[in-house]
Formats: sequence, C-alpha cells, structure tokens
Amino acid sequence: IISKHRAVLVKFDESYPYGEKQDQFKEVAKRSASQPDLLVASVGIQDYGDKENSDLAERFGIVKEDFPVLKLFVQGKDDPIDYTGDLTSGDVSAFISANTGLWMGSEHCLEEFDELAKRFMKASAEERDTILAAAEEKKGELEDEKEQKSGTLYVAIMKKIKEKGDTFPSTRHKRVKTLLTKKITDEKKAAFEARLNILAAFRFAAENVKEEL
Repeated sequence: IISKHRAVLVKFDESYPYGEKQDQFKEVAKRSASQPDLLVASVGIQDYGDKENSDLAERFGIVKEDFPVLKLFVQGKDDPIDYTGDLTSGDVSAFISANTGLWMGSEHCLEEFDELAKRFMKASAEERDTILAAAEEKKGELEDEKEQKSGTLYVAIMKKIKEKGDTFPSTRHKRVKTLLTKKITDEKKAAFEARLNILAAFRFAAENVKEEL
C-alpha cells in the first residue's frame, strides 16, 4: 500500500467505532479524497472471538485503552509517525500536511499561507521578516471576504510569534480550546474553530523543527 501512495494514515480502533472522534476522522477521510497520494484507512481490532487484526495491534504495540490510535506511514521512512494530539479534523489534517507536504485543505486555511507558516517556523529571525512581509502582501491581494479574514489571522499569528516566541501557537491553542468549552455564540464558536485550524499549521510545523534539531 505504501508503495502506491506517498503516505498512509491508519486509525487503529475498535471494530465499530462511533461518536465525535469517529466523526472527526470521517472528515479527515473526506478531505483526503482530493489527495491521490494519500490513503486514509481504518483497522478494526477485536480482543475477543476471532481476535481480528490483534496481530497488527501487537506488532505496533497498541493496547485497547489507547484507542483510537493514529499512525502515519510515509514513503521512505522505516517507522510510522505517531499522532499524539487531539482527534480533530483540523489538527490531524495539519499533522499530515506538516509531515508529508500534502495539503489537506482544512476549513478556513489557505494553501499558500499554510506554506508560508511552515517556512516561517523554520526560518531565522531575519528571514521571518521577509516571510511576514510576503504574507502581508498576499493578504492584500485576497478578494474573498472569508479568505481575507483567514489571511489576517495568519499575519497576526506570525506577529505574535515574533513577539512572544515559538511556543505561542501551542499556548494559544490551549487557551482557545478552553474558551470553546464555555457558553458562547455560534458565531464566536466558528471564529475560534477557524483560529484553531490556522494555529495548527504553525503548531505542527514547530514540532517538526524540534524533531529536526
């Protein structure tokens, strides 16, 4: 399977999963349809009866208590990359993009700006000024109102990272997740979810930089 695709995301879970996490995973699978180089698959594991796929669970060190477990198999790499974040479509999509270069098109995200976010997190302080200027220029070229709002968020996050450091995307992510648990309007919820998706592009790019170091 890996030889036919640049990357394969596999979810190891109980045989008939349901609930919010499963819904989020389905959204990731739906988005993957636009990426022929990516395969998103599920492996149901039983610990009773025929113990279906229990050999795979043992091979990858997966236990029932950890379900669902996501692993990303990337062409050219011997071992899969473990996903350890929240199972939300935005976070998982950003994780895939950061580790494969395949853009997943999360809601409110813009492909050119996601690429700028990756470059920004890898860049030196001097290079970041150039990338920020490029982002501001591209933002000015956007005509769609929704895209303009997204472009403004990318630029604002870059400025905050310059001011507060590379941990800003992670700390702000936690803050926004907390705000989402409170009683808020649908409009506010949508705005927070947009912010989370865009923050994810920076967060996972930052994690990759740490691993490379």
